[in-house]
Amino acid sequence: MFQQVTVTTDTPVALRPLVESAIRSELRMLDLGLERTRQRLHDFEAQYDMSSQEFARRFAVGDIAESLDFIEWAGEIETYRRLESHRQALHGARLN
Repeated sequence: MFQQVTVTTDTPVALRPLVESAIRSELRMLDLGLERTRQRLHDFEAQYDMSSQEFARRFAVGDIAESLDFIEWAGEIETYRRLESHRQALHGARLN
């Protein structure tokens, strides 16, 4: 899906370098968040000897009872998915 955004300003400051810098900065923050989330997922996988994919499948169908750890693990999986989606969107952004 192609999306286009137009940004205008009435100030004399050139916007393109500012927007490019903001995108680079946001990508760095997303990469840091992804790394932190990957580590948390790895910790859960090691603790419970199960992949996050297997956990998510079993948790979704109720094969695993809810606990604070499992709710947190499910939240980390969702956080990872959202961060990765945002990273992909920004990584593919092109300024004309």
